[in-house]
Amino acid sequence: MRLNELEFYLDSLLNVSHFRDYCPNGLQVEGRSEIGTIVSGVTASFELLQAAVDENADAVLVHHGYFWRGENECLVGIKRRRIALLIANNVSLFAYHLPLDAHPEMGNNSQLGHKLGFVETGRFGEQNIAAHGSLSQVVTLKELGVNLEGILSRRPLMVGDESQSIRRIAWCTGAAQDYFDEAIRLGVDAFITGEISERVVHAARESGVAFISAGHHATERYGVQALGEHVAKKFGITHRFIDIDNPV
Repeated sequence: MRLNELEFYLDSLLNVSHFRDYCPNGLQVEGRSEIGTIVSGVTASFELLQAAVDENADAVLVHHGYFWRGENECLVGIKRRRIALLIANNVSLFAYHLPLDAHPEMGNNSQLGHKLGFVETGRFGEQNIAAHGSLSQVVTLKELGVNLEGILSRRPLMVGDESQSIRRIAWCTGAAQDYFDEAIRLGVDAFITGEISERVVHAARESGVAFISAGHHATERYGVQALGEHVAKKFGITHRFIDIDNPV
């Protein structure tokens, strides 16, 4: 398919124009005009880009791309090395941040909820990207942690009484610890996100709402993967998800 066709489809599917974001969403680096193979991954690190080049990919699709608000705009150092690799190999880079978090089917939060067996009943947070709902059956916090570790292949950091019963749940992938206060107001039993800050430990202890840090990278592997698989199936192109390990 044509590069511009893929760009138009992805931008429309993810409703990019609807979002106020910290970075540009869509085509960030332009490569060859014909797309037959896509590699997806969480972050456009040099290691992911090199793996894509080795796979003879025409485009790379990620959640974390470049040109974040407030960062140094100069193409030097690490950024120059990454972008130079893309340009030298004529490979395009697509990046979708908040639009990919929020999508009701292929979004990070929808996909994580599906993986964990949550029943979503609503959204909250910035531009309604976070989700809340319930578990299909009541479990203890310890049992929920064991399930998370088994599915995400990463031991979560949990703040709360391990014997506490969990039925109502809220979650938001990545670095969404700032949504914890809103999750508490929703009356949930636990909140899951990727990262943790010092202040939320005290909030969890004092509110009685469990806080679970399950890993920024670990919680955001599924949206971009689902999006890549969707595009490949719809347009008859090749897709491969490459997971570059990240302990955070």
